[in-house]
Amino acid sequence: MYDYDLLVVGSANADLVVGVERRPGAGETVLGGDLSVHAGGKGANQAVAAARLGARTALLARVGDDDHGRLLLDSLRSAGADTVGVLVGDVPTGVALIAVDPSGDNSIVVSPGANARLAPADIRVAGSLLYASHVISAQLEIPLETVVEVVRNLPEDSRFVLNPSPPRPLPTEVLAACDPLVVNEHEARVILGGALVSEDPADWARLLLAKGPRSVVVTLGARGALVCDGAEVTRVPSPEVDAVDTTGAGDAFAAALAWRLGAGSPLREAAAYAARVGAAAVTRRGAQESYPTAAEVEKLH
Repeated sequence: MYDYDLLVVGSANADLVVGVERRPGAGETVLGGDLSVHAGGKGANQAVAAARLGARTALLARVGDDDHGRLLLDSLRSAGADTVGVLVGDVPTGVALIAVDPSGDNSIVVSPGANARLAPADIRVAGSLLYASHVISAQLEIPLETVVEVVRNLPEDSRFVLNPSPPRPLPTEVLAACDPLVVNEHEARVILGGALVSEDPADWARLLLAKGPRSVVVTLGARGALVCDGAEVTRVPSPEVDAVDTTGAGDAFAAALAWRLGAGSPLREAAAYAARVGAAAVTRRGAQESYPTAAEVEKLH
């Protein structure tokens, strides 16, 4: 019996959010609305999203001994996530600067702060957390060598889910551990690079699978997602909703997917549930405060 359904290894940021009429182009300044500060970061987002759905969740991350760090710890605890793996140090907590336009689309710049200090040694020290967890998920807002160390320390019976965001080329051993590799359209393009020979996302899923993951999920926003764990690519629809803010929706999708896979759901079924969670998240502003409970997901058709 595992102590945790999901261990998230990743980033924890304070999200500094400004609403804008339109996102600025290169060299352009636009006026925005009032600044709001929210708990965020792809790792903390996933942990909160999973915990709010009812998963027994822990986070392995680093924050600073500052107001932003305390904001993150409070948000995690209030959602029911275990913070035993959150290391507090004297480097400032990471910060994400987010501009959100009226359609709900966003642009994000991340200052890693303490996230950049989550080191391979921290993974080795936290070995008991890994062995206590059924599924382990990660992203790329922490050093790539730390994600590599996670893969090298995966317990034999665990499942590894990776959302490579922000995207970069991945080592073969990381790709081989992914079950699934979860990418959006931009991330798929970056990882495929010169292998991108089609504009059809279904082809992207097949090409990504050929790079070594055990399975692949390509998220398509309001158009749902594509799942591939062999020759067949299956589309999973997303419920129609009025999007208010897409910030953190991909993290909610990844967390829900990882949790349902750990609970024994087939990939397509888990992705369908995750699409509903992501759709629910975009109907509210912010990241962590937008995440639904399991009961709220059940009401969404």
